[in-house]
Amino acid sequence: MMNLMVGDLFSGSGSAHFAAGIGAGLAMIGAGYGISRIAAAAMEGTARQPEAGGAIRTGMIIAAALIEGLGFTSMGVCFMLAAK
Repeated sequence: MMNLMVGDLFSGSGSAHFAAGIGAGLAMIGAGYGISRIAAAAMEGTARQPEAGGAIRTGMIIAAALIEGLGFTSMGVCFMLAAK
């Protein structure tokens, strides 16, 4: 039973679905890591210079939205490749 499942996984469209799942997971891991790095840097910057907190927060939100959009776009590409 296991050999049949592994054989289906790496043959034809099975490999495309497997690659799409791995690609989508890696895209979301990368986006999450990028957003966490931005949040850490923003908190450190606000702690060092509290009067610039508003500008730092605005830049952080814009950068986080761009990273999240890129993550969702790459996940969408992975799913489109799987449906091909």
